[in-house]
Amino acid sequence: MLLVLVLLAAGGCVALFASVSREVSKTVTVEYAVTGDARDVSITYSVWNDDGISTKSETVPSLPWRKTLETKGFAKGGSLLISLSGSGGTATCSVTVDNDTPTTSTASGPSAAATCTGF
Repeated sequence: MLLVLVLLAAGGCVALFASVSREVSKTVTVEYAVTGDARDVSITYSVWNDDGISTKSETVPSLPWRKTLETKGFAKGGSLLISLSGSGGTATCSVTVDNDTPTTSTASGPSAAATCTGF
């Protein structure tokens, strides 16, 4: 009986290791998008990969804006932060990973901000 339990535990560990190994080497596509009527929108986006986190920022004079990245590694994910200028308007951030349901958030009004995280 003890031998059966040991074999079942070992088999479970092998299956878990194989699953983690597949996940570590799997490449995912992350699509960041910002839409709306706001002008001079500050956009900061980050993505986790094997080397840690990579963060970039830019200010765009008009929308829409889109960026697509590929990443792989056990820790995937990141964030998209938008900040509106003093002139206001409305902007919606959206993050889609491998064509799954997007994560979205909307900023509206002067100096408003929104963040898309948790993907």
